[in-house]
Amino acid sequence: MSGRLAGKVAVVAGAGSRGPGLGNGKAAAILFAREGATVLCVDADIARARETVDAIAAEGRDAAAWGADVTRAADCRAMVDAALGRWGHLDILHNNVGIESRHGLLDTTEADWDRVMAVDLKSMLLATQAAVPAMIERGGGAVICVSSVAALRGARRTAYAAAKAGVIGFVTTVAVELGPRGIRVNAIAPGMVWTPMVEDLGDEMRERRRKASPLGTEGTGWDVGWAAVYLASDEARWVTGQTLVVDGGVTLTMR
Repeated sequence: MSGRLAGKVAVVAGAGSRGPGLGNGKAAAILFAREGATVLCVDADIARARETVDAIAAEGRDAAAWGADVTRAADCRAMVDAALGRWGHLDILHNNVGIESRHGLLDTTEADWDRVMAVDLKSMLLATQAAVPAMIERGGGAVICVSSVAALRGARRTAYAAAKAGVIGFVTTVAVELGPRGIRVNAIAPGMVWTPMVEDLGDEMRERRRKASPLGTEGTGWDVGWAAVYLASDEARWVTGQTLVVDGGVTLTMR
């Protein structure tokens, strides 16, 4: 690899995969490490984080696992403190934590709404609040938040789409606030990538999702991970407040 992130320390929240296969956060953590970063792999299930660390360590890279519920401010502060205690500084925060709700308006319960908002949106606030002081001390940094194309086009997933749209609003607002401190804040909006989160949809739906893209190819966690590498790197030094859509062109054809 090219060492695009050499010397940088990254925290990846949601670095574990929910099952066999490769989630977006796991892919990003592995690619960050391959590009020279040291990575704190964070997940609510620390066993999942350790699986990602093992994959990184097998390639001779430096990473550590940490268990945290990033809907809790204290856990987010502890997560950042763990990175600082181990490596002394923080350059990159990748907010990848998210859950899905496939309910429409009338089927969305209050409990479902609150759960999705907490995991998919509140976590971005709390993790970023925890990381920013260390980045200010460092003289700058990069925050990346994972949204979804559901935020950009009509989707019959009310709570999920609303939360992911909120991520984009959060990113644009915070980018303006943090820009003078040298901190860039951007979003990634993945399309219908195939990850462990959607394995239960089955083979027929998997093929329909593949054909929905003008490219006619299936997206994977690697595609989202490479977008995160770019936004974390100095190549994106003049990019902030943006949403990078990684969807094989599906938003061009969605109705």
